[in-house]
Amino acid sequence: MSQSIVSGRPLLITDCDEVLLHMVAHFADWLDEEHDVHFDLESGQFADAMSDRRTGESVPVDHVWPLLDSFFRNEMHRQTLVPGAMEALARIGEVADIVILTNIGDEAHGWRVEQLAGHGIAHEVVCNQGGKGRPVRDIVERHGASTSLFIDDLAVHHASVAKHAPDVWRLHMVAEPRLAAAVPPAEAAHARIDEWPAACEWILDRFEGKP
Repeated sequence: MSQSIVSGRPLLITDCDEVLLHMVAHFADWLDEEHDVHFDLESGQFADAMSDRRTGESVPVDHVWPLLDSFFRNEMHRQTLVPGAMEALARIGEVADIVILTNIGDEAHGWRVEQLAGHGIAHEVVCNQGGKGRPVRDIVERHGASTSLFIDDLAVHHASVAKHAPDVWRLHMVAEPRLAAAVPPAEAAHARIDEWPAACEWILDRFEGKP
């Protein structure tokens, strides 16, 4: 059973890819270079956005996830820091605890911790598979936080958190501009902000009890 961490501070639970680190653009470059696969970033889709450049046919869904797994196993060094993320985490970390909740296999926990540390980010990393509502609830309970806030780029996770941890503030962020233009605001999120300077102010306001 996880030990409780009761600090009395607010709590930020944030996703990693397309929130702290850019991923999809680098994944698209790698697909093109190594697999002759085109990833249509402007489509706003993921599994349905890939096509074979030689045939023009869509990449079967059962081929997509092994490609993504291969990227995370071998190409995480390509990922770059989202502008403003480091500065925002530094400000938020002065008043709140921070946990990074990332949908990546447990075997990749060490890779993600090392990757983030290489960008100067040293916070607790929790790996997850599937919806994030239950793990968010568990993290909030473990920290005993009175005010908690969740950030993710995927609407499905905001819906999951709204269901399982409804008292948690929810911020929808899509840091890749080409993807953001095609992705509508998550209905279950309280706000949609795609750039860290503005997001940081919104988060700090919530932690100060502003509506």
